[in-house]
Amino acid sequence: MHVTTTPSEKSTVILEVELPAAELTRAVADATRTLSQRTRIPGFRPGKAPRSMVERELGAGSVLDEAVDQLVERSYRAALAEQAELFVIGRPTINVVQADEGQPFRYTATVSVRPEVQLGDYRNFPFAPEIDPVDDAKVDRVIDELRDSQATLVPVEDRGAKDDDWAVIGFVGTRDGETFEGGSAERMPIVIGQERLIPGFEEHLVGLRAGDSTEFDITFPLDYQEASLQGVTAHFAVTIRELREKVLPVADDEFAASQGEFADLAELRSEVRERLARNALDRARHGFADRIIDYAVKNATLEIPDLLVDEEVEVMHDELRGALARQGITEEAYLKATSKTPEALHADFRPGAEERAKTLLVLGRIAEAEGVEVSDADVAAEASNARQRYADDPKLAAYFDTPRAQAAIRSSLRRSRVVENLVDEWLAAHPEHPAIPHIEDANAAAGAAAVEEAGSARS
Repeated sequence: MHVTTTPSEKSTVILEVELPAAELTRAVADATRTLSQRTRIPGFRPGKAPRSMVERELGAGSVLDEAVDQLVERSYRAALAEQAELFVIGRPTINVVQADEGQPFRYTATVSVRPEVQLGDYRNFPFAPEIDPVDDAKVDRVIDELRDSQATLVPVEDRGAKDDDWAVIGFVGTRDGETFEGGSAERMPIVIGQERLIPGFEEHLVGLRAGDSTEFDITFPLDYQEASLQGVTAHFAVTIRELREKVLPVADDEFAASQGEFADLAELRSEVRERLARNALDRARHGFADRIIDYAVKNATLEIPDLLVDEEVEVMHDELRGALARQGITEEAYLKATSKTPEALHADFRPGAEERAKTLLVLGRIAEAEGVEVSDADVAAEASNARQRYADDPKLAAYFDTPRAQAAIRSSLRRSRVVENLVDEWLAAHPEHPAIPHIEDANAAAGAAAVEEAGSARS
């Protein structure tokens, strides 16, 4: 067998393979036996029918086609073994150049290979971590959110409806004097001003008291979800059956005590301020790490094989399916609501998939350059944690014992450590900068990466 390799575009290599004519002759004999064993041919025992009878039963060229398939599969593996320096990803594209019996057998195999990544600067970045300051206004917002969580709804009796009031309404909608499907309700809860119905509908309710009624015309928007109503003008008769307002508890010591073991409001505010400060440091480290990754990727040079982008598109599609399932939405319903086809969805994913694939390759190359390794014990520990996190899904939990899942965990941990090391090195070189703690969810991210792999494997 003679094999030559030629680099091609987008990190692909073309293998030109040539085998002696005798190889094709032997493959034809093997294919004849194989097909005669698979096919019931009257008058012959399995595997004993001659080529002419096999082709009479299966069609002219069937034996040669089978021989070519077997020969390509066998010789391709041998060709790759000869080209040990190639890191091939995915399956090849085969083009048979010559398959004439009595002549050398020749074909080409176009394969995607792991692209060569030429790193640029990834250390001397011209930026620093940015820590958001925590002021009284931010503390006030959290206190207000806590108060809102304990708010009560009180009937409104001395005024008309206004924005943010909670109402229960009854309405009848007609089009050309006739009611239409979905245009009526006896009791529908709404929050006035949130525009959950038709844009402009709730404006007609402002100022009305409980028990009041009103009538008005309104035009459905051109992009309304129900196509038959798009751009249609309808008449509505509406009655406010109930009207309530949200009343928040007073921010005082009693309220503080209701939130935990706080002696007074000052102590609660102090705890909130400390929590906001911790969150600000965590966001600062996340943001700094993201900017370092972006800087490294922008300075690197590489061509990404289409195969890797295609695989990342599928991962993103799996992520969407999972997110929809958690919300109880089917993919079919989502595609209908967004007027998308699967092909259009993949086209939308592609730019992001290309960036994600590039990021993974660059971080992997930096890990090699920096000598970052992950021990088997670290992988085993994270696999154990992942099994516990997904214990309610036995099939997924068992997946973390597979070589594929553990390879995904190892790669993700390795990439995380690369970035964490770069952050720590910058902080060590800039002792004047406030300390920012390690990102605690690096291992959780490794488990999530393995879950994505699982989704791809099961799709």
